[in-house]
Amino acid sequence: MNTAMSTVPPLTEEKPAKGSQLPEEVPERDLCDSLPWLPCTLALDIPVVNFTVRDLLGLARGCIVETAYHQSSDLPLRVNGQLVGWTEFEVVGERLAVRLTDLS
Repeated sequence: MNTAMSTVPPLTEEKPAKGSQLPEEVPERDLCDSLPWLPCTLALDIPVVNFTVRDLLGLARGCIVETAYHQSSDLPLRVNGQLVGWTEFEVVGERLAVRLTDLS
């Protein structure tokens, strides 16, 4: 019978060698930089006051719906339902566009 006991060296912390550096922390990436492909829904809110179901049922091609906004009023701009800024309408060539006037 073998009664020899094996000795296990004690566990010790390894210290970095002099002159070696610890790995640098990786800087956090901005989510905007990593998700530019993510789709979102952009919407303008144009409230229409005193609009009834009768008005809705009476809509037809060529109808004009009066809004509560004055021509120079800023309209709320929403992305995925969240208010992100204010815009105004502008005509660019033959197209209707919006100009960002303020960020929320």
